[in-house]
Amino acid sequence: MPRYTVHVRGEWLAVPCLNCTNTIRWLGKEAVRRYMKNKPDNGGFASAEEVKFYIRRCKGLGLLDLDDTVEDALEDNEFVEVVIEGDIMSPDFIPSQPEGVHLYSKYREPEQYISLDGNSLTTEDLVNLGKGLYKIKLTPEAEAKVKQSREVIERIVKEQTVVYGITTGFGKFARTVIPNSKLRELQVNLVRSHSAGVGKPLSPERSRMLLALRINVLAKGYSGISLETLQQVIEAFNASCLPYIPEKGTVGASGDLAPLSHLALGLIGEGKMWSPKSGWADAKYVLEAHGLRPITLKPKEGLALINGTQMITSLGCEAVERASAIARQADIIAALTLEVLKGTTRAFDTDIHAVRPHRGQAEVAFRFRSLLDSDHHPSEIAESHRFCDRVQDAYTMRCCPQVHGIVNDTIAFVKDIMMTEINSATDNPMVFAERAETISGGNFHGEYPAKALDYLAIGVHELAAISERRIERLCNPSLSELPAFLVTEGGLNSGFMIAHCTAAALVSENKALCHPSSVDSLSTSAATEDHVSMGGWAARKALRVIEHVEQVLAIELLAACQGIEFLRPLRTTTPLEKVYDLVRSVVRPWMKDRFMAPDIEAAHRLLVEQKVWEVAKPYIEKYRREHIPESRPISPTAFSLGSLEMNTGVGHDHGHQDEL
Repeated sequence: MPRYTVHVRGEWLAVPCLNCTNTIRWLGKEAVRRYMKNKPDNGGFASAEEVKFYIRRCKGLGLLDLDDTVEDALEDNEFVEVVIEGDIMSPDFIPSQPEGVHLYSKYREPEQYISLDGNSLTTEDLVNLGKGLYKIKLTPEAEAKVKQSREVIERIVKEQTVVYGITTGFGKFARTVIPNSKLRELQVNLVRSHSAGVGKPLSPERSRMLLALRINVLAKGYSGISLETLQQVIEAFNASCLPYIPEKGTVGASGDLAPLSHLALGLIGEGKMWSPKSGWADAKYVLEAHGLRPITLKPKEGLALINGTQMITSLGCEAVERASAIARQADIIAALTLEVLKGTTRAFDTDIHAVRPHRGQAEVAFRFRSLLDSDHHPSEIAESHRFCDRVQDAYTMRCCPQVHGIVNDTIAFVKDIMMTEINSATDNPMVFAERAETISGGNFHGEYPAKALDYLAIGVHELAAISERRIERLCNPSLSELPAFLVTEGGLNSGFMIAHCTAAALVSENKALCHPSSVDSLSTSAATEDHVSMGGWAARKALRVIEHVEQVLAIELLAACQGIEFLRPLRTTTPLEKVYDLVRSVVRPWMKDRFMAPDIEAAHRLLVEQKVWEVAKPYIEKYRREHIPESRPISPTAFSLGSLEMNTGVGHDHGHQDEL
């Protein structure tokens, strides 16, 4: 018998359908009738017949025709929502879909798998798992380790040995011994009581990352979880059944207890859960709709699911990858601005950077040369001012290698820490099967990723700080020799006047967000957990800082492309013309004032999707190949970490007259 899960005013109702020729209108009325039955005041309705409503799918929010039959319009166990006419959504209402539902409605179940062993996951892998590009399976070695560690737990329970978190309470209750008959209840109580987070739920991508990372940690075989339970967790991930995880509530020691407890709560069939098929619904319904059973926790398994730094670290991995992407593209945007402002390339000479050989600095200077070398890529704009009387440029252009460079080196440093952290065991107690014992320690403390992510925010922010100053130079006619605010008929039109204000506002916000959260600590759990990392806030604000950086650079990209319009018919270098063409494929030139926010969002999307890098990268790499003499290999100190690749390059570029 078909059954449908129907959402009415914040409640989920299971509605069986005996007759498949019943209409969608019947389904809506039956759901409203059941809703009224559960309410003392009938939900404020006299009868279900008088209620006016429309019905939409939870997946994709497509409206359904009330006269269609359920057999023709719906799949068995599909999730739908009854929207009652005249209702006003409460600000506290949990919607049936997360923000950006138009993106999730395109979700396709992945066919490829990634094998996890707890030792070899990368930040790129984790972000791709978050995007839903892969399913997960364990390596045979990981399965064996998980089984061995579980045997240690089973022996502890059988012998009634007193071990923290297995046969005792938690935190301040660590000395309270729990009888064997209540060990399962202990684990469920732990998950329920610790599910105390607040705030908006993590997006599906971030929930996937968190769940995938917890699976990777459990796969190391030091947590004591059973293979059966771990396989159930993997099945939930592969079905994209994602628990409701509030973003706030972790202090980053003992691990990310609140968010990971919400993760575990959904897996045991309690609280809310989301899937592309259902939207937000009661966890038990979502699991059932995908043919899955709620997990029944065994001794130690609740603790195994919630003790670790995976919230901090999963968000930190997203931050590192987005930071890497925007840092690469910041060089391209700055190079385009330099062309528009008729700057010199002399400041990027190889000899200058060879005598201060920071790796990030050298790479940024190389990228500028690869994009601006007028011998390699003739630029009519550069040629037009080759013999001008200016000697050197402002710091915001001349010092890009030094300023952007340290950002690149900061990202490399933080990424190294994140790579270690995502492949680390962060439980307590740790289960060492080879020693047949458990040991209590402090690997759950989030100070490592917290400090690193505070540093990342401080470092990456500088890309926005220097970009905002370049936007000022583009908009200021006394500095750019271009029309004020990059628009004709100034006064009638305001052009980029307020876009620059937006950039300034974002930079100012970042200054506050860059205050390190990890310098704070508040004692919790009756002074048992008397020093904490505050790493959850470090991770969340790092992502906010990076998003602001992306938006500021999106504004600079638009402004630089607008500046090109006033230099036509002159053309810039080939790679920068390709960047210009890319921008113009989504944003038309600014001939007179229009609604600007969509243009900024379109440019921001190009940067988030790394389209600017994809256009310029082939030219940068071709230049790299052509400027590394075969007789002079890259030094052993050269590096390749993510996007950072050192190269000394050769040759000198042209610009203004030689500096004095």
